[in-house]
Amino acid sequence: MDGFAAVDFWVAREVLQRGIAALFLIAFVSTLNQFRPLLGERGLLPAPELLAWARSSDRAKRMLRPTLFRYIRYTDRRLVALCAGGIVLAGLLVAGLPQLGPPWLPMLCFLALWLGYMSVASIGQTFYGFGWEMLLLEAGFLAAFLGSQDQPPPTHVIVLFWWLLFRLEFGAGMIKMRGGREWRDLTALTYHHETQPMPGPFSRQAHLLPRWVHKGEVLGNHVAQLIVPWFLFAPLLGLWLPDAVPQLIGTVAGAIVIASQLWLVVTGNFAWLNWATIVLGASAIAVPAVPAPTADIPLWWLIVTLAVTALYAVLSWRPARNLFARDQLMNASFNRWNLANAYGAFGTVTKERIEWIVEGTPDADPDTADWREYGFKGKPGDERRRPRQFAPYHLRLDWMMWFLPLGRSLEDWFRALLVRLLEADRPTLRLLAHDPFDGRRPRSVRVVSYRYRFATRAERREHGVHWIRDRRRVIVPPVGLPDD
Repeated sequence: MDGFAAVDFWVAREVLQRGIAALFLIAFVSTLNQFRPLLGERGLLPAPELLAWARSSDRAKRMLRPTLFRYIRYTDRRLVALCAGGIVLAGLLVAGLPQLGPPWLPMLCFLALWLGYMSVASIGQTFYGFGWEMLLLEAGFLAAFLGSQDQPPPTHVIVLFWWLLFRLEFGAGMIKMRGGREWRDLTALTYHHETQPMPGPFSRQAHLLPRWVHKGEVLGNHVAQLIVPWFLFAPLLGLWLPDAVPQLIGTVAGAIVIASQLWLVVTGNFAWLNWATIVLGASAIAVPAVPAPTADIPLWWLIVTLAVTALYAVLSWRPARNLFARDQLMNASFNRWNLANAYGAFGTVTKERIEWIVEGTPDADPDTADWREYGFKGKPGDERRRPRQFAPYHLRLDWMMWFLPLGRSLEDWFRALLVRLLEADRPTLRLLAHDPFDGRRPRSVRVVSYRYRFATRAERREHGVHWIRDRRRVIVPPVGLPDD
């Protein structure tokens, strides 16, 4: 590293800019496909109702995070236009076209993505209440200040990415150490591959590994999240030491983070969380620039990026203190703009997998009815269906279905979902993998809980199933529409 110019981090900038843009593209595609049936004008939790509430009082206005729809009336068509614009802009950044211009051009493009997606997430309610939403927003904001291809990236902006990755990984590690005992006695992965929100195609094989392997996984996780992140900052020693060793240490630290995240990609479906961490891990990888950038960092751009760094120094006090607080917050934002957030996930691991299965029937008598099961795209249902890989795409309804058995009451959105199924609402049915009634209305629906576990190798050979399930109880007894 050479003063304000991170000359050897040109590959890091390429990966950061194009990788973060690719994640924005996926996020906008996910929103385009799912927002309207979930949160649109006739959604399960209509965003217009939230916006109307936000206009009802000054206190409500302050509680709503920044969104363009505060000033422009929400309609589903405008949501589509916003997503289409985000997809096009993100695609241009993935191709690297704005990066060929002056540094203010990619800056404006990333800030537009940041503001556009924040406008969506701010009205997304529980369906957008995931840590990777604020992670994408923060990463997108920082990517705006990486500059253009004809000049080296600013050192202080690269360091801000290390700080983001440190909060993400070390925060997750500390959450685990303060959380369930299973992380401290190294048994967490004995359960997690089976009970995680949305298993992937190789989750069963990972679950069936020997216990000593699971303990090794947990131990490796602790090393990757609690020890390795400190070495991300080693290249800063290069400001005073000409030796290349500090950069090598930082590069190795970034590579370890990437390797640990690739294992999580293989064994689960965590939307773009793991992929975002992989992209951020590349920020620590130093590669000598050949040929070197042809231009120096302009003075005006240096002033802009230093001002952003100073802002981050001020905003980072609370998340830094949170990392070492006894009552550490997980996935929390300390300001309205989703900057300098606190991260963390899976402080505790569930030991048993309970799934709520939604069934419908065309018959009048529920006691003798032919009950047919609705199939979801990602959550377990049919025992013979192997889990699929969806990440980095985010199946929002399926994720929320995982949380239902962990709560103590029916969520409003879930009640609305049952009504939409009774209405055979086409946009809602498109969120599912299987409609047992082929678009026709059922007379009644009900919800039954099942305990799921992965089939052993012997059970798989004998029965041809990936899951073994046993019926527990009826959660929601048969219900129908009033006119039925």
